[in-house]
Amino acid sequence: MPDQALTPFPTRGRVYRATRRVGPGHVSPLRRARLDAIVDWLQQVAYEDVVQAGLEHDSVWLVRRTTVLASRFPAFGERLDLRTACTAIGTLVAERRTSIVGEHGAAVEASALWVPLDPATLRPRKTEAFLAVYGPSADGRKAKARLRHPPAPPEGAERRPWSFAVADLDLADHVNNAAYWRTLEQELRDHDAAVPLRAEVEHHAEASDGDFEVAVAGDRRWLLGPDGAVRATALVGPVA
Repeated sequence: MPDQALTPFPTRGRVYRATRRVGPGHVSPLRRARLDAIVDWLQQVAYEDVVQAGLEHDSVWLVRRTTVLASRFPAFGERLDLRTACTAIGTLVAERRTSIVGEHGAAVEASALWVPLDPATLRPRKTEAFLAVYGPSADGRKAKARLRHPPAPPEGAERRPWSFAVADLDLADHVNNAAYWRTLEQELRDHDAAVPLRAEVEHHAEASDGDFEVAVAGDRRWLLGPDGAVRATALVGPVA
């Protein structure tokens, strides 16, 4: 898969820190933390950061892309230290980096591209309060809103059935960001925690509960709704 380098973690500005412990509901049969659990931690600590900064009512956040680079996956029972910071700000989007380090060697680096929306109009915006809190760590770096995955599967791509349940929906009545990553975990039952992996999901349109298809071509994936439209795309494979 293409090797897109993550933005370096900032050396100035706001950094939020948190801890987690890998529990029974987070792991595969091989005791490896699943990708959907990791992405759920990412959004949890992002929300905690926003709340601690006093910005929980400032914006509604819409994720566009999440990249996870797992050099070594967290394992069952492992205590994790997480730190997260804003690393770039663009015209429409902001980038958040998160680093996860475990007491037994877990090492995960992640990047997420978010669109801050006005809660009333749902139009993109960045307030003065947001820029005051997160501008210093972004340090002038510009985040780009453009998605980079191929927008549609090629002819002849394998098709696999998939479905989302009501339990996968969030408070916006859409499939939660972390739930999309279960489509990748379906292929990773036997993936060992010590084997590095890079995966990325881009969101094109909201999804609800019901039946879907996953189109597969090499290391690329497309999540197709009942109408055939692409809801999300993904890349998954070894670290380059």
